[in-house]
Amino acid sequence: MTYSLDPIPFPHDPVALERLRHRWGWIVFFGAVVALFGLAALVLTVSATIASVFMIAIFMIVAGGGEIAMGITSRDWGHFFLWIIAGLFYIVAGAFALAQPFVAAAVFTLALGIAMLATGLLRIYFGLKLAKGLRGLVILAGVVTFVVGVLIVASWPLNSLFILGILLGLDLLFWGSGWIAFGLRLRTAT
Repeated sequence: MTYSLDPIPFPHDPVALERLRHRWGWIVFFGAVVALFGLAALVLTVSATIASVFMIAIFMIVAGGGEIAMGITSRDWGHFFLWIIAGLFYIVAGAFALAQPFVAAAVFTLALGIAMLATGLLRIYFGLKLAKGLRGLVILAGVVTFVVGVLIVASWPLNSLFILGILLGLDLLFWGSGWIAFGLRLRTAT
């Protein structure tokens, strides 16, 4: 088995390449727009954090409605009440996040920090179980994730107004850069 050190895996399906090749400019444009949104989120971190909270709240309300719909279609009373109660909790939590976005940002930030601590530890654990040649990057990713989690939790709640916005901005920036790189590679693919 060989491993490529090519930083961006590229599809080798000639039909897919040919279909996408003439659209490389649009792909680069899309990546640039996404990356610009990422830069905007990094500049406007508080606004990006509040926008993230609003999106999470809306998703929670929609999910709560879905759970209630599942409860209504349930065939026994036990499941009916569990689905309804779970749906109501989601709706109430989502409505609270919409009404109190700064408090919700603090709660979401703490939950994110704790999740990153746990994820980092799991990555380190699983990395130690891998073969010698493969474990280094997995362990490094686990250490980085754990350290970011420590930084988030240690600075909580003071960092709650900007952490979600920074992470959203970084995600969009890297996602957009990936699309730009893909489009440019697509242009020169043979």
